[in-house]
Amino acid sequence: MTPNVGAAIPADDVERITKDLIGALKTVYDPEIPVDIYELGLIYKVDLDDDRNLTIDMTLTAPGCPVAGEMPGWVENAARNVEGIQDVTVNMVYDPPWDASRMSEEAQVALNWW
Repeated sequence: MTPNVGAAIPADDVERITKDLIGALKTVYDPEIPVDIYELGLIYKVDLDDDRNLTIDMTLTAPGCPVAGEMPGWVENAARNVEGIQDVTVNMVYDPPWDASRMSEEAQVALNWW
């Protein structure tokens, strides 16, 4: 994941924020699947503007997910803990629909999808 970034942020800050953001996102789990949302491929897009405001587009494994109303808040709270981010907006998107091909190799191994 490399966020789309404004030009005013130094490259070393972007690198650190990206690394820390990935770590933060990996603390959020889909409660029905024992894999974090980053490895599941639920994060579609990340933008960091010149004022260090973060926008995340994410999805769910299924539109009827029982935590659909809660998960964006979990993601927002995790991202807010990253040093250097001023504000966070999380958008729930369903296009394109999520499918198992978006999972990392790590997630596929954890779920025995090999």
